[in-house]
Amino acid sequence: MRILEHVVTRDQENRTVKSIALKEMRLSRGQFSSLKFSGGITVDGQPSRADVRLRAGQRLRATLREEGSPALTPYDLPVRIVYEDADYWVIDKPAPLPTLCSARQEGPTLENALYAFLGCPPDFVFRPVNRLDKGTSGLLCVARNAHAQQLLQRLLHTDQFVREYRAVCRGRLTDAEGVLDLPIAKAGDGVRRCVSPEGRRAVTHYRVEETGPDYSLVRLRLETGRTHQIRVHMAAAGCPLIGDYLYGQPDPRLPGRFALHACAVRFLHPLTGREISLSSALPPEMLALCGKNEETVNSALPLPPEPRRS
Repeated sequence: MRILEHVVTRDQENRTVKSIALKEMRLSRGQFSSLKFSGGITVDGQPSRADVRLRAGQRLRATLREEGSPALTPYDLPVRIVYEDADYWVIDKPAPLPTLCSARQEGPTLENALYAFLGCPPDFVFRPVNRLDKGTSGLLCVARNAHAQQLLQRLLHTDQFVREYRAVCRGRLTDAEGVLDLPIAKAGDGVRRCVSPEGRRAVTHYRVEETGPDYSLVRLRLETGRTHQIRVHMAAAGCPLIGDYLYGQPDPRLPGRFALHACAVRFLHPLTGREISLSSALPPEMLALCGKNEETVNSALPLPPEPRRS
């Protein structure tokens, strides 16, 4: 349960409950309607109609309750939470581990693992803001309530929610840095994607951090968020991710995963206004591909530039 409160100021006096809830507390119309009929909207502790006009100093409260997911099977796996507040977790997901449960996905997932880690709460709902493939490790933002989820998802693919990745690719890119602006479409009826003029626009910014005899360590930033975007773009550029069994070839050094890691995230917290900046070091199996140790590759991990305030 999450409780949002707002104290009416002098310049907000005589505005309605609905107006304050939608504009100042940033509830959606659907959320407000649902809360109103369930008694979740109160003024000074008493249920209120939407059209009531408020006085300065009155306290408007919205009580957000989660309904709970269908029964989940808990899996006792380590869960590394690198950031937590009343609205969000940021989790450093290992690979290979699926993010979500599904009819086709039996066995452990991050969803099952977080459910177990929290003690199997009856109102648990898994609300990822961004997604990571099973074979991708790194930072994943999870909302703790529906309101927080929809607010942060509005910022996806803007300069107020910046995500960066590091990948170890086969071969060398022609340029040390650049932009891959290649539309992506579904390739048949399966999960595979391809570059196609009939696809949706997809933009990936990249910078080569280092190269070896047969690999490149590349830093990437997503401007759009298409399915498998980095994997498809790097394969199209002639440098598929090492271990990418769908767009390149599997590698015994990376069982079940490929060399892609969500290494940094910076976002403007939509409820507190704070700037949250986090980073995650390359996992050992990716370091080994570069013949490096943690100190040489991860010692000075840069963060994305600060998001601009709207």
